[in-house]
Amino acid sequence: MDLRTLLWVGLGGCIGSMLRFAVAGWAQRLTPASGFPLGTLTVNVAGCLLIGLIGGLADYRQALDPGQRAFLMIGLLGGFTTYSAFAFETLGLAQEGALLRAGINVLLQTVLGLGAAAVGYVAARFI
Repeated sequence: MDLRTLLWVGLGGCIGSMLRFAVAGWAQRLTPASGFPLGTLTVNVAGCLLIGLIGGLADYRQALDPGQRAFLMIGLLGGFTTYSAFAFETLGLAQEGALLRAGINVLLQTVLGLGAAAVGYVAARFI
């Protein structure tokens, strides 16, 4: 790994983290009283869709060089998605006795995330 790639990944991670903060906060404000981590779900599904789309474009169209791929897929989307927040919030729901909400969160994060990545990847074929 060269220093330039490392810096691009770091810049992408910084931007992705700021985007995560903004998008997750916006989504969570849509249902503040629900007690459901909608902000985390939103950024994880959007991140899965985008990584599928970008990965598909990289594979189908050779649209990205390795540095661009590292910036977008490792840096930007790595900073944007929030698996650790998902895990912590789900644990919190379970510890509060909200087992149904915890289970729904696991199901939605997994099914919607994988589905979004697949949709993005397939969509890249048509771009």
